[in-house]
Amino acid sequence: MSEIASYVAHGASQVTPSTLEKVLRSLPMWKVEFAQIHAPHFPHLVNQLEFLADVVEDVAEGAYKDLPYGTLAAAVFAITYAHKKTDLIPDHTPIMGHADDSSVARAVLILHEKPLARYAEVMGLDWETITSRP
Repeated sequence: MSEIASYVAHGASQVTPSTLEKVLRSLPMWKVEFAQIHAPHFPHLVNQLEFLADVVEDVAEGAYKDLPYGTLAAAVFAITYAHKKTDLIPDHTPIMGHADDSSVARAVLILHEKPLARYAEVMGLDWETITSRP
């Protein structure tokens, strides 16, 4: 397992129902924050974070009930990581500022591809667009 995948797995393992409650209270503001990210070198980052935020919201509100908890926890970890003001690469760093956020989001999408692709299908979303595949 790659280092980023291990990092994501460890972070997701720390997510508790209490963590999820805290994230849900902040999620509307975080969605606005994600929409304002300017990361031209990571053009799919905003869509991926918005997708993961929608996953968390839909599962927590009961709109989608078939997501494994490990996948939910990984999505919570990814959006929490992207929101943090202090992370591995400060967001204000020119060019590479969002590389770590993008790597974490992408790792979640890869590690949990089947359940997330199923969620996208059920919700009428284009999985290929979300994952940035051609």
